[in-house]
Amino acid sequence: MSLTDLGAELVKLLPPEAAHRATIRALKAGLGVPVAPVHHNPALAVTLPKSGLKLHSPVGLAAGFDKNCDVPDAMAKFGFGFIECGTVTPRPQPGNPKPRLFRLTEDRAVINRMGFNNYGLDYFVRRLKAYRGEVPLGANVGANKDSTDRIADYVTGVEAVAPYAHYVTINISSPNTPGLRGLQDKASLEALLTACGAAERAGKPVFLKVAPDLDAQAIEDIVGVVRKQGAWLAGLIVSNTTLARPDSLASPHRDEAGGLSGMPLMEPSTKILAAFARELSGEFDLIGAGGISSGNDAHDKICAGAHAVQLYSALVFEGPGLVQRIHDELLHRLHTDGRGYITDIVGLAL
Repeated sequence: MSLTDLGAELVKLLPPEAAHRATIRALKAGLGVPVAPVHHNPALAVTLPKSGLKLHSPVGLAAGFDKNCDVPDAMAKFGFGFIECGTVTPRPQPGNPKPRLFRLTEDRAVINRMGFNNYGLDYFVRRLKAYRGEVPLGANVGANKDSTDRIADYVTGVEAVAPYAHYVTINISSPNTPGLRGLQDKASLEALLTACGAAERAGKPVFLKVAPDLDAQAIEDIVGVVRKQGAWLAGLIVSNTTLARPDSLASPHRDEAGGLSGMPLMEPSTKILAAFARELSGEFDLIGAGGISSGNDAHDKICAGAHAVQLYSALVFEGPGLVQRIHDELLHRLHTDGRGYITDIVGLAL
């Protein structure tokens, strides 16, 4: 076990939110951050076809870990191909009452009802401006809980972060801000994306992050709106956390309110990803998120149509060495399958 992984094990002895705060502070201080540069195998390099984002690895860090853009440089050194920070809202907000973060250790899962706790756009943009890394950095934007005009909040966020981020994600799929997922409804989504499209003048790729709790009609409606906005929208991130509670959950925290992430989300989120991939037929970039904890999981997401993938919850249980293990496992799968490059398997399972 490396010193970095040992530190991750020690942090797990703390309550979940305290452990997260301690991790961010340690990374800001440079503790546990790899010194040697990461060697990326060219076989795992990918250029997202619509956005043109060039990634040394298809494995990215999902939003939620680094809400305030405090440690993107440190996280890039663990081998991630891209980093997404946020969710950030126009004004600072404390989030929901504690406790609001729960480890479901028996299920390799997490439930959170954080509620977009963050320091606000002013702080976030200062951190974005300070980033000097080569790994693409995304900014995930949301709306304040008490906002009277949520579409205006998204417009404000997009305008503020786009000049300094490599890409922007519009997060309308968190289950922890009441009413937010209503923006996925057809009319609301059209209004939101029309407003954000007019606001995004920096020419950066913009992604829409959607929920896994969508039926066939909702997928059809979202696809229709996305196609209508196709001139400027880069693609989708599929998916956010789920409100569902599988019968298989064994943890005593299984009935806590909030969004469930981690291993139980892998199968349902991948089905939704494949549904979007079939409908969109390669017209947009797709980033697969939800439940990835191994190279085989990443492989399955990519075969289901993802051009790249994101993870976060698995780091809680596997530690930061997980990224390199996923790379090694992906390369092994490519070799055993007789494939030369990760791009050779995009959509193979469709």
